[in-house]
Amino acid sequence: MKLAFSTLGVPGLPLTDVPALATAHGYHGVELRAHPEEPVHPGLGPAERADAAARFKEAGVEILGLAGYARVAAPGADEPVLTEIRALLDLARDLGAPYVRVFPGGGTEQSPEEADAVAARRLGTAAEYAADVDVRILLETHDSHPTGADAMRILGLVGHRQVGALWDVMHTWLGGEQPVESYAALSRTWGTSRSRTSPPPTTRRRCRSGRGCCRWRTVWRCSPGTGGTAGCAGSTRSGGTTRRRRWRGFSGRGAST
Repeated sequence: MKLAFSTLGVPGLPLTDVPALATAHGYHGVELRAHPEEPVHPGLGPAERADAAARFKEAGVEILGLAGYARVAAPGADEPVLTEIRALLDLARDLGAPYVRVFPGGGTEQSPEEADAVAARRLGTAAEYAADVDVRILLETHDSHPTGADAMRILGLVGHRQVGALWDVMHTWLGGEQPVESYAALSRTWGTSRSRTSPPPTTRRRCRSGRGCCRWRTVWRCSPGTGGTAGCAGSTRSGGTTRRRRWRGFSGRGAST
C-alpha cells in the first residue's frame, strides 16, 4: 500500500519541509494545497516551479495532486472559472502532478439542474485542455454536491475521461450516503479519495485517527483489491487521497478544504 498525505492539514508549511515530513513518516507522496497562502500556487514562475518539482524528485516523494479552489458550478461567466482551471492544470503539468481538485460550488440561487448544467459545460470545455497537458480534473464531493449521487449528476453529463471524481469520505457520509453507496456511484469515474478523522459535530475536541464520528475504514472495504486501510495522522480533521490502481491508500493531516 502506498500512502500520501495532504498539506491541507499543515497550512503554510515551508516547501522545504514537506518532502522531509513525508519521508520521516513513511509517506510516498503528497497532495499539495494550491492556494496563494501556500508555497505552491498558480502564481509561481517557471524557475520556482522547476525548483519545487526538483525538491520532491530528489526526496523520492511523488506529488499526487493539487488541491485547487475553482468552483465549476458557481453562478457567473464561464471564462474566469475556465482561466482558473487552466492555470491549475498548467501548474500540475509543470510539477508532474496527475490530478487537480475542483469544487462544485453551486449557488443557492440556482436550481440543481442549472448548477449541474453549468458545471458540466465548464468541465467539458476544460477537459480538452486537460487532455493536452495530460492532467486529470477531479470534482470533489463537496458543498453543493456533497454525495456521490450529486457529483455523478455532473460527471454523467460530462462523459470525458479527463474528468473524474475526488471522493471526500466525510462529505458523502454527512450527506447521508453509506460508503458502499458512494463507491457504487463513483467507481467508474473515481480518481482519488480523501479520508478524514473528525469529532462529532457537537464538539470541537481533537480525536485520534480512526476514532472520529465517521469510521472511514469501511470505505476501503468497498473497493476490491485495496489491501487494507489508510491511516490518518491525528488532528481535528484529517485528509488524504488515494490514487486508484497505482495508489492504494492516501492519508495524512488535513483541514476541511
